[in-house]
Amino acid sequence: MDQQYLEISEIPKRAMDFWNDHRTYKLPLNAPYLGMGSSYFAPLAFKYMGKQIQPEMASEFFNYFNPKDVIPNGVILSQSGLSTEALWCTKMFDKYTAISNYKDSPLCNADNVDSIVDLKAGIEQYSSSNSYINTLLALFKGLGYDAKTTIDVMVNNFSEYEHTGKEMAEKIFSLLKSGKINGIYIIGSGPNIATAFQAALIMSESTKINFNGLAMAQYDHGPKETAINSIVIQILAQGPSYQRGLNLSEKIKAAGAHVFCVEEPAVKEHFSILNNIIPFNFMAYYLAQYLNIKETFTVGGKVTQVQD
Repeated sequence: MDQQYLEISEIPKRAMDFWNDHRTYKLPLNAPYLGMGSSYFAPLAFKYMGKQIQPEMASEFFNYFNPKDVIPNGVILSQSGLSTEALWCTKMFDKYTAISNYKDSPLCNADNVDSIVDLKAGIEQYSSSNSYINTLLALFKGLGYDAKTTIDVMVNNFSEYEHTGKEMAEKIFSLLKSGKINGIYIIGSGPNIATAFQAALIMSESTKINFNGLAMAQYDHGPKETAINSIVIQILAQGPSYQRGLNLSEKIKAAGAHVFCVEEPAVKEHFSILNNIIPFNFMAYYLAQYLNIKETFTVGGKVTQVQD
């Protein structure tokens, strides 16, 4: 069992370890939630659940918002606690909550840290798997949701998620070998827009092939014209956009797209973000194996640190 596969296989245990920690805390509403990559996508899901939070990319918030007055309160998320843009933002707040996998990191030890949420995700050398799931759980817990039933579904169905991910990897590898693919999209609606973004990120990192994450409605507003000879992975959940998603799948199939679906029907839409990402972790692993990709991070490291 190699390290990347081991990290993915630990998702249920790491999730249960985090959720079963009896520490209670409350995350603020009507406040900025700042992060990059996975740490930005996770709070974005909760915005589309209707929670009154303000997810922003830390880089753009710092460079283009940066108010004159210090912001009273906020949340800064960084798996490593080292991401440059997250650290830039620490001085913008009177106090902030740090969500990180490393309690000894600079993010968690600034003078104005009000509280720390330890993700308990373990060491990750590859694309975010445990830390993304546990960031979602940290937000569920701090924003007043009970995710225990969803975690149980995850544990019980985990082998099915691996089967789905491996099967998609096999089929997509076959399509890629044909040389006729002109685009790959991962699309979702509501909270699963975040899932689409996260899935595209880990697929691109692991395979060195460009996967585009989009809101399903945004894909419907133009990119669907690229349907012929494209791959579209539709993330589904029972919610306001469900039937539209099914209809769109049929439309683009008829136009020549290769359509795949990821769905966990056993949980409600809000909670499906915990389950729907896991097949993509396995798909990233297996497709990278088929493509003979040896390293995940070759252009930069896992932690992005910006040079001044």
